[in-house]
Amino acid sequence: MRQDQFLGEELSAAENDMATARYEVVPCGLEATVSYGTGAANGPAAIIAASHQLERLTQGHVPCAEGIFTHAPIDCGQEIEAVMADLRALTGAISKRGHIPVTLGGEHSVSYGAVMGVVDALDAPLGLVHIDAHADFRNAYQGHTYSHASVMYLLAQEGLPMASFGVRALAEEEETARRAHGVIAFDAPDLVRGNISAITLPDDFPENIYVTFDLDGLDPSVLPATGTPVPGGLGYYQALDLVESALDGRHCVGIDVMELAPRAEQPASDFTAAQIAYNLMAMCR
Repeated sequence: MRQDQFLGEELSAAENDMATARYEVVPCGLEATVSYGTGAANGPAAIIAASHQLERLTQGHVPCAEGIFTHAPIDCGQEIEAVMADLRALTGAISKRGHIPVTLGGEHSVSYGAVMGVVDALDAPLGLVHIDAHADFRNAYQGHTYSHASVMYLLAQEGLPMASFGVRALAEEEETARRAHGVIAFDAPDLVRGNISAITLPDDFPENIYVTFDLDGLDPSVLPATGTPVPGGLGYYQALDLVESALDGRHCVGIDVMELAPRAEQPASDFTAAQIAYNLMAMCR
């Protein structure tokens, strides 16, 4: 078994070949702008370690049969701009190979580099499906251009349309900004109280979808090990079903799973994060 490979215990040599793997996992444990709890730097390693306990079959599909290759971690000891540049180059190269980058964070600012690499590689519009407790629409929060609380604002500035699920903590400026950008917002109070687990995106929403999944979008009773847990969040199956409904009739071309802050006394959070990453791969059909 290769300990540094996602699902390494289950993969054959043929399933672990970068040249043919449909999914290429990119660990990026950046933790540079966190504003509450810490530990996101350890998220990628914890997800990969937990992934060795996953079963090959999930939701009736076997994503690893199409190949999963895990890259060496991005060097997060650099300046944040260099981290973003390296990540962008790698996810762009993966996309150009016709494969699907699966980036594991790390704080949510990581998604900027991961998404923009896919944008660079695609010759077609890209839409974002965003699971999160927070809107992440602040402009340079606490003086950081690439803040974890600013990532969706930055991607909106790049002109990317987005649909957001599970938000329940946002500032007035963020509400104004996301309305101005035309974000399709399905916030947690309506989704949870209404027990809503499926939506329909507008016909003009892009066919190519990138899924960015901040784990604090889940309720803390489901996954407590995040830096910014917020009560009133999405259920496990509810979140996955919402993403799958958003992907209906569309193509998933990129994935990230962000903001796990592992704690030794809560290993279930690590496994939940790994299972979510694998389930998202299963939706790329």
